[in-house]
Amino acid sequence: MGDKYGPILVENGAWNSGDKNAPMRIAIPGELTTAFLTLKLYLAQEQHTHVEFVNVPFDQILESVKAQQCDAGLIIHEGQLTFEREGLKLITDLGVWWKEKTDLPLPLGANAIRRDLPGQTIFDVVRLLHGSIKYALDNREAALDYALQFGRGLQRDDADKFVGMYVNDWTLDFGDVGRRAVRELLQQAYEHGIVPKRVVPEFVYP
Repeated sequence: MGDKYGPILVENGAWNSGDKNAPMRIAIPGELTTAFLTLKLYLAQEQHTHVEFVNVPFDQILESVKAQQCDAGLIIHEGQLTFEREGLKLITDLGVWWKEKTDLPLPLGANAIRRDLPGQTIFDVVRLLHGSIKYALDNREAALDYALQFGRGLQRDDADKFVGMYVNDWTLDFGDVGRRAVRELLQQAYEHGIVPKRVVPEFVYP
């Protein structure tokens, strides 16, 4: 969950951000991501009509925007904290935009499990995942030490902030508010034709 923060859309200064009809080539980290779904909702509301999407590995998007291979990039990793140091400019934070639009946090990732598995299997998986996350939160420093090896040179303070944004109490249980947020996001995706059929999620609790 991103509560007043989330994936960000950044640009290199070459794109005419004041002209909604200006063609825009956006680097995205994949079409089957919540970030891309939310971006499409944002662009529809802002009435940006001349947009081309380019699939780029998520950890290469900043470089593609800096090199002007794309006009803008959708950032889902620690570049959310460092993009200004790279000389890029913020177009919007989709988590802020979503909060202003719905007064809800932005759902960004979830664990899913098949409905046709035995009930005890489903319960066991949820219990083990919950226990693993709680252990990491209870042993934050050791967990952060482990995570830093995947941080692509990120400084510890930035890594600590980034991890805290996306691994927190929301991760353990996003409650009624989080469930409303998931339903709202999926409903809007359906209403805007981004997903072909209405999805009604079911939630499993530890």
